[in-house]
Amino acid sequence: MAQKAYSLSHTKWMCKYHVVFTPKYRRKVIYNQIRSDLGEIFRKLCQYKGIEIIEGHLMPDHVHMLLAIPPKYSVSSVMGYLKGKSSLMVFDRHA
Repeated sequence: MAQKAYSLSHTKWMCKYHVVFTPKYRRKVIYNQIRSDLGEIFRKLCQYKGIEIIEGHLMPDHVHMLLAIPPKYSVSSVMGYLKGKSSLMVFDRHA
């Protein structure tokens, strides 16, 4: 796990959030063909925003992630971004 403090221009921070989210109606589709692509998609999207995935687990009907989110982003905006963009990317790959 990352134990270091990150820094922006005027701050030092160490904000870690444990987030859990589910697909609509808790459909058990994550372990099928989508599971192999989801990890790659989440890593790519987090890299774009400068978010570090410290730990992540894909369960049959939900996702656990431990994220280090910079203080310039709110948790709700990051989750909206991750859920929205990942759903579009999954739809492109598995129509």
